[in-house]
Parts: sequence; structure tokens; C-alpha cells
Amino acid sequence: MALYAIGDLHLSFGADKPMDVFGGRWDGYVDKLRAGLSCITEEDTTVLLGDLSWAMSMEAAQPDFAFISAIPGRKIILKGNHDYWWTTAAKFYRFCAEQGFSQMEVLHNNCLLYGDVALCGTRGWFYEEERHGAHDEKVFLRELSRLETSLRAAGEREKLCFLHYPPKYQGYECEPILELLQKYGVRDCYYGHLHAESLRLAFLGRSHDVDFHLVSADYVNFTPVKIRN
Repeated sequence: MALYAIGDLHLSFGADKPMDVFGGRWDGYVDKLRAGLSCITEEDTTVLLGDLSWAMSMEAAQPDFAFISAIPGRKIILKGNHDYWWTTAAKFYRFCAEQGFSQMEVLHNNCLLYGDVALCGTRGWFYEEERHGAHDEKVFLRELSRLETSLRAAGEREKLCFLHYPPKYQGYECEPILELLQKYGVRDCYYGHLHAESLRLAFLGRSHDVDFHLVSADYVNFTPVKIRN
């Protein structure tokens, strides 16, 4: 039994937006994903850190989630900034039941357990890069609340945090999120979102008593990172 993490699959079986058009690491990325994900077994758990499908609706995302459902074992997903198919967790679970997609769980306003370890997280937000209008602040505060709800639900368990947006990278820190991670004793934080030239901005290492790890698909060569055995 192992715990894996990978973000930003950017599947487009139901939308005409394949990432191959960007070239470089993304050339043939679906085949690379198939090869990379083949290390996962039915006993394993995989956390998928958002930006899973380019589809604009849940129905259009069906072939992308068929691909994800075929990954062996338990799949835990959180949404990213490009997951436009997302509506609510209840509708997603109903969609999975209708399609026969099994072992799919959503990390959203909750925490999930991997043995005695609590898996916490939310999408996050690039607050300081926005215009700080009322709507943007509302979104940020909602994400902050979701993260604290998740961390609080973990109680005294060991906590691993999963975010789509990085809370820290070169020239940027989201202090309210970093403070929450420190307050609740999070040991490791995994994030995605960064690609191509942005990869050089990634912060990797320790800050605020937390170790930070980038697991976007192109950064990890389309192979999930094993977090726990």
C-alpha cells in the first residue's frame, strides 16, 4: 500500500485542447501519463491536485474521468483553476455513480484519512496577484476557510496538505495560508499549477516549519510521486 501525488493532468479527451500543442515536455503527454501511472496498484491511494480536465461540463469530462477512474486503487481529487467542469461535490459523486466510476473521493471542505495520516487541502488562491476587489477577496477568504475546515477536521493526527496553487514561490508568499499550515502543524505541503518557464519559480524545501513539494505533471515527468509506502 502506497500514497502517491500528481497534479495537472490537463486531460482533453472531451475537449479540443491537448497539451501537446505546447511541445517540449508535453509532447505525447497522455502516453507518458499512462506509462507513469502504471506504477500504481489496487492497494494504493493517489491524490490528484487539480487541473484534471479541460472540459467545460461534467458530461464533457466523462472520457477524462474514465481515464482517471482506470487508475488502480483509490483516487482523491481536488479542483484547480482550470477545472471548469466542477459544480459541487454532491453532483460529482452522483456523476461517478451514474458512470460506474469507483474509488473516487473529493478533498473539499473535509479531510480524508490514509491510515493514521490526515490528508487535508483545497485549491488555494493567488491573492496578491489579483486586483483585491471585493469578489477576489471573497474567493480568497472562502479558500482560506476551506483549508482551515480541512485542517481542523484532522484533529491531532499527522497532517499532509495538498493545494493546487503554490502558497509560496519566488517573490511571492501567501502568508495567511502559510500561517495556517504552521498553526496546525502540517509537516509537508504538495502543490501543482506551475508549468514550463514557471517551474523555475517553484519553492522547494522548508519554510514556516513545512516542507514544500511541487508535483505538477510536467515537473515530475508525468510519474506520480510516492509520498508514503
